[in-house]
Amino acid sequence: MPVIDMSTLKPVGEFGSRAWGNACAEASIRMLEAANLPDTINWAFTEDYTHPPARLMDGGRTHAGYTIMVQNGKVTAEDGIIPEALALPGFHVKLPWAYIANQSGSLYGSEGQQQRAKDQDVLMAAIVAYLGGRENPLGHPINSEGKASYMLDPVGPWPDEVRRAVSEDAEKGNGLHNIAATLQTRSPEFDDLPVTAIGVPNFAAMTEQQRVTFLGLCGVEI
Repeated sequence: MPVIDMSTLKPVGEFGSRAWGNACAEASIRMLEAANLPDTINWAFTEDYTHPPARLMDGGRTHAGYTIMVQNGKVTAEDGIIPEALALPGFHVKLPWAYIANQSGSLYGSEGQQQRAKDQDVLMAAIVAYLGGRENPLGHPINSEGKASYMLDPVGPWPDEVRRAVSEDAEKGNGLHNIAATLQTRSPEFDDLPVTAIGVPNFAAMTEQQRVTFLGLCGVEI
């Protein structure tokens, strides 16, 4: 029986908003504490969404995103980015808000995740082609291997106990991704924007003005 009953969840805020980040953090704590993680686990998850709409940065917020941190098996999580978490090996992502916001509200299991990845590859290729082959158009940080990557160092594998806890019944509509998606409200930037079936912005189907606007939302200078 999953820790969180999906039928009890309601949308609380836009992707990257304070309300949404707090709700995702709370759900993460509940799921991971129920797993009774061993005290050998030191790992963190951070998602930092850059170039968010100004309305999401009220009250002096400095980051749109949220953090999960496990230190010696003890779980903490909160809206925003915890500096200590960035020093722990784990899953650390830094991406433009507009690039992933809409599809993050779609419900899916492993097959949907694979389709999302494929659609995002198509989106990136279309952006690169539109910009005349520009390398690293989204300005990904340069990692320890000297390559541009949205995954930040230090990278560490998902501990099995953590993975099982946050993906429990994901193929049946539960799991952390689907919980976060259910908590998400739609953002107006995507009301008229062409998107794929899984919700990824469809660059090829956009008008010229939509392309310019979308790239601007991603922080890309044309």
